[in-house]
Amino acid sequence: MNIRSFLKRKQIEITWKSYLLDALSAMALGLFASLLIGVILDTIGDKCGLEWLRVLAGYAKGVTGSAIGVAIAYALHAPALVLFSAVAVGMAGNALGGPVGALVAVVISTELGKAVSKETKVDILVTPFVVIASGVLLAQFVGPWIQAFMEAFGRFVMHATEMRPFAMGIVVSVSIGMALTLPISSAAICIAIGLSGLAGGAATAGCCAQMIGFAVMSFRENGWSGIVSQGIGTSMIQMSNIIRNPWVWLPPTLAGAVAGPVATCVFHLSNVAIGSGMGTCGLVGPIGIVSAMPEGGATMWFGLITVCFIMPAILTPLFAWPMRRTGLIKDGDLKIEG
Repeated sequence: MNIRSFLKRKQIEITWKSYLLDALSAMALGLFASLLIGVILDTIGDKCGLEWLRVLAGYAKGVTGSAIGVAIAYALHAPALVLFSAVAVGMAGNALGGPVGALVAVVISTELGKAVSKETKVDILVTPFVVIASGVLLAQFVGPWIQAFMEAFGRFVMHATEMRPFAMGIVVSVSIGMALTLPISSAAICIAIGLSGLAGGAATAGCCAQMIGFAVMSFRENGWSGIVSQGIGTSMIQMSNIIRNPWVWLPPTLAGAVAGPVATCVFHLSNVAIGSGMGTCGLVGPIGIVSAMPEGGATMWFGLITVCFIMPAILTPLFAWPMRRTGLIKDGDLKIEG
C-alpha cells in the first residue's frame, strides 16, 4: 500500500500547520473551556462571596487535561473512538507533563489511533487501546522532561524580569503581545511555561496594547463594532491587514514596549499564568491581575486601568499619527474584512 495514499485516506497530515498551529490553537480552546473559565468563576465567586460559583470552578478546572485532549483530537479530525479515547490521554499528559505534555501525547496517540481506526474487526477494542496505551506511555516517559523544561524556562523568564524589570518588561511585553496577534495562542504559551508574577504583568501589558491599541487606532475604519471585536475579542483579526502593510503593527507594539516597563517598574503588576497571555479578551487579563494581587488595593486598580486601557488607547494613536501623516499607514489599511 502506498504510504501517501494511506495517510491521505486516514486524514493524517504531517505538517507544521497541523501540529504547531491547529493543535496548539485547539489546546488553547481546551484550556479556555476548562481552566480559564474555572479561574474566572473562582475569582468572581471569591470576590462576591458566591460559593456555588467556586464549586463550578472546581469542576471546570478539574477536567483541564481531558478538555485539552478532546480539543486537540477534534482539531486533528479524529474519528469518534479516537476522539473519546483522547480524554484519558489528555488527562495523563496534563498531569505528568502539563499542557505541552498533553499536546505531545495527544497529537501522537491521536495519529496512531487514526491509523488503526476501522482496520480490524475488533475496532471497538483495538482503537481505544492503541490511543490510550501509546498516549499514557508517552505521557509517563516524555511528560516529566517536557514539564521540567517548560517550568525551568518559565522560572528563567520570571527571574530575569525580577532582576531586570525595565529591560525584560519591554522584551516580555513585546514578544507575548505580538504572539497574541499572530495566529498562535499567547495564552497557551504563558500557561505552558507558567508565566506569572511580574513577567505575567508585563505580558498582560503587551497583550492589552495590541488589543486596545488596534481597536482605538482603527476606530475611523471600524467604528464601535471594531472596538468590541478587537478590544474584547482579539487583535488577531488584523492579521490580514498586517500582511498587506506591516507598518500597521508598529504603533500597538511600541505602545506595548512602553506599557511593559511601566507595569513592572512603576505599578509592579503581577498576573497568574492563565491571564498573562489573554489581554483584554473577555477581560481575562485584568481579572487575572485582580486574582494575582488580592491585597493590591487602590494602587493596583489604578495601575491596572492605566496599563491595560489608558496607555494603549492614548499611545497607539500617537505613534500612528506621524505614520498616517507620511503615508506609511493609509485610510482603509486597518479595515476589518467582513
